[in-house]
Amino acid sequence: MAPADDLAHLAADIARDAAGLAKLRRAEGVHIAATKSALADIVTAADREVEALIRERLARERPGDGFLGEESGAQQGTTGITWVVDPIDGTVNYAYGIPSYAVSIAAVQGEPEPAQWQALAAAVVAPALGEQFGATRGQGAWLEVDGARHALAVNEHTGPAGALLATGFGYDPATHVGDLARLTRVMPLARDIRRAGAASLDLAYVAAGRLDGYFERGLNPWDHAAGALLVEEAGGRVGGTPGGRPGKTMTIAAGTALFDRLRGAIDDR
Repeated sequence: MAPADDLAHLAADIARDAAGLAKLRRAEGVHIAATKSALADIVTAADREVEALIRERLARERPGDGFLGEESGAQQGTTGITWVVDPIDGTVNYAYGIPSYAVSIAAVQGEPEPAQWQALAAAVVAPALGEQFGATRGQGAWLEVDGARHALAVNEHTGPAGALLATGFGYDPATHVGDLARLTRVMPLARDIRRAGAASLDLAYVAAGRLDGYFERGLNPWDHAAGALLVEEAGGRVGGTPGGRPGKTMTIAAGTALFDRLRGAIDDR
């Protein structure tokens, strides 16, 4: 198995190239290729092209590794390493020209299932914002802007005004009543709520201290694989359900002091 820092370097290099392609295709104009889980859940031609680029680079650089991508599915590997990829996280933002979208790549050890893997390296690149986030297990998380690297640390003190929190809502209208009820339970903890539309960036912003916490139902493995490692390596906690790990039922990320309070509000019935 390659050292985690080698995996992080490769993730960052590929994510930069993929982000450049996504930004170029955005400038040329977006073509909606299909809808997925619901009418509002779209995939663009760029999503597919960017994922193909990532998959091809990984196949060339590390041909024995597994792959789990949002658009092209899973491929079993032989090395114990799987790459978990969201080619354009925040596709609706991307389609509308909102700059909050990112390429998200994580290298994980173990089965391609959040309850079983251990994330080793992560890269989240937001090309329209000019920011690149990265993390290596045991070596911290960072933000690179204009070639300068800055260490990340979560906020541990929210103050009397409450926490600045982020969340998201699923594409299925049938889930919105439950999502809004959950938000009502969380609001007593909140200074305010942000809803940016890209889970990888919400998690990166928790790691960077730009948000105090984040929670969302309905995330897929590629939505949180890279961002969760950013938060953990920045000193925060990530959990959820099932099994206390980030998952489809719930993903929660925050500094250690806020995490239990946020989880308690979300779980309160």
